Amino acid sequence: MQLFALGLNHHTAPLAIRERVAFGPGCLPHALAELADGQTVCEAAILSTCNRTELYFAGNEPQCAADWLARYHRLPLGEISPYLYSHPEREAVRHVFRVASGLDSMVLGEPQILGQVKEAARQAEEAGTLGVLLHRLFQSTFAVAKEVRSTTAIGANIVSMAAAAVRLAERIFGKIDDLSVLFIGAGEMIELCAAHFAGAKPRAIAIANRTEARAQGLAGRFNARTMRIEAIAGVLPEFDVVVSCTASPLPIVGLGMAERAVRVRRHRPMVMVDLAVPRDIEAEVGALDDVFLYTVDDLAQLVEAGLESRQQAVIEAEGIIDAQVSNFLHWCQSRDAVPVIRTLRQYAESVREAELERALKLLVRSNDPAKALEALSHGITNKLMHGPTRFLNQAEGECHAEAGELIRRLFDLPDS
Repeated sequence: MQLFALGLNHHTAPLAIRERVAFGPGCLPHALAELADGQTVCEAAILSTCNRTELYFAGNEPQCAADWLARYHRLPLGEISPYLYSHPEREAVRHVFRVASGLDSMVLGEPQILGQVKEAARQAEEAGTLGVLLHRLFQSTFAVAKEVRSTTAIGANIVSMAAAAVRLAERIFGKIDDLSVLFIGAGEMIELCAAHFAGAKPRAIAIANRTEARAQGLAGRFNARTMRIEAIAGVLPEFDVVVSCTASPLPIVGLGMAERAVRVRRHRPMVMVDLAVPRDIEAEVGALDDVFLYTVDDLAQLVEAGLESRQQAVIEAEGIIDAQVSNFLHWCQSRDAVPVIRTLRQYAESVREAELERALKLLVRSNDPAKALEALSHGITNKLMHGPTRFLNQAEGECHAEAGELIRRLFDLPDS
């Protein structure tokens, strides 16, 4: 059984593909149970964000996971296979460490991804698909991410998705303090965006969500009004900026709704930021003259400036990750040796028991403790040395020297 990481992300696949293989939060328990069938896949976890869908699993063949991913989303494998990557063992471990540390993110060093990886581990644990191997992998991953963040400057001057959304609005309107902002959804990303916009003191903030209770808890922090998502169509013209990030499988803001809002606003511009995968705002909305629609892929353009200043931090982080990958693989190898160690100890114990029984019989017959102890020590030594001696005698040619070196290291023998 080997570790694998398989998936696609913003480096390999456009948004139109990523949104088709995304997993909603409610889908994960069933999906995990279906993926970890106990035959081809024994352990599994799924990480699904706006920028990536990845399967981390222990099994024998990565192709079965690719087949399952396409089948689960009712897609021909040929449609997604050009965008998929598959990492075995060492590269899989390294990939997970880099993802959690923010080195593989659209925004280098962004902190949200670590929380998303932790949530993926929690979901797998609740679904019963987090075995010994993946549990150890995630614990090591969290430790690596913490070390990277605490000992390098990977998060310095970070341009987060939330900060990028504010920057986009400033590009169009200049200042935020005279704007009305609508947030659709009440999850972690919306909470971060609301905090960034609130810092710029907009004129008004509103939060729309399917359950108002969740929206009210968030609204209390930012002095915002709340509404149900169904009410958006009637109030959309009031807002200059719309930021949406929900788990809805269907668009929330359609072309017709946006057209009506633009007419009511008498063609005053609107900025719409769609951070959801699948998208909350129909792509056709971006074609309207007075709407500036941005997706998660568009935000990548805002983070290039800070990359050079963070390159040294990346080098340091990669060094930490490489060292910890080796440590994890060493643990895996030692775990693989456990059955051999157990068998070796059982063999030694059987030799001890057999020779002890012989020595006790000898003691009864001869009533000579020294003779019985001598026979016991010789019997144990001869039995334990029989296997290594035969191994050396059967080795031929170059193998003989290798066998000798192996025995010398195994028993810590002096070179002489």
